[in-house]
Amino acid sequence: MKKLLEGTALRTGVVAAAALAGGLLTSAPASAATATSERSVTSVTLTAESAAAARPRNGRILHDRISGGPGKLKIKNGLSRDGVVTLVRGKTKAVSIYVRAKSSATIGDVSDGTYRVYFTTGYRFSVSKGRFTRAAVYQRFDERLRYRTSGGQYRIYTLTLNPVKGGNARTRSIDPKDFPA
Repeated sequence: MKKLLEGTALRTGVVAAAALAGGLLTSAPASAATATSERSVTSVTLTAESAAAARPRNGRILHDRISGGPGKLKIKNGLSRDGVVTLVRGKTKAVSIYVRAKSSATIGDVSDGTYRVYFTTGYRFSVSKGRFTRAAVYQRFDERLRYRTSGGQYRIYTLTLNPVKGGNARTRSIDPKDFPA
């Protein structure tokens, strides 16, 4: 019986560790599963929605259709909320990048062209829906970014998602349905 309980505790610890890593622990603590009953069962339920809401790593490219250019876009997120920045060329979504709160990320290989810049901030991003599921805010920069390669020279833009003293970029709120998901 001792071996059975040790095996149960070991499996419970592994399940709890895996669930904690994803922030999805929904069962009793591992110590509760080591009770003297052989019928103790620990269960963790992962739904498609909770798995889809796992927080992407900082700098993760969520969508990419512009690889191959020399341009770069640096994004600084000084907010307490995570953000997603999306570049749109014409009517086509070109690239989206995930930028965690209080972090910076860079999009490299931006092709020549003119881009409209959208961003959203919030909590609990759903990769499958392409949106934050809590406290989402949707905005767009007024000015477009123009990338042009000339004589080996290329552009590096820096965007800051939070207001900064002396900043020169204006933004406007947009309807969530107008955000290029």
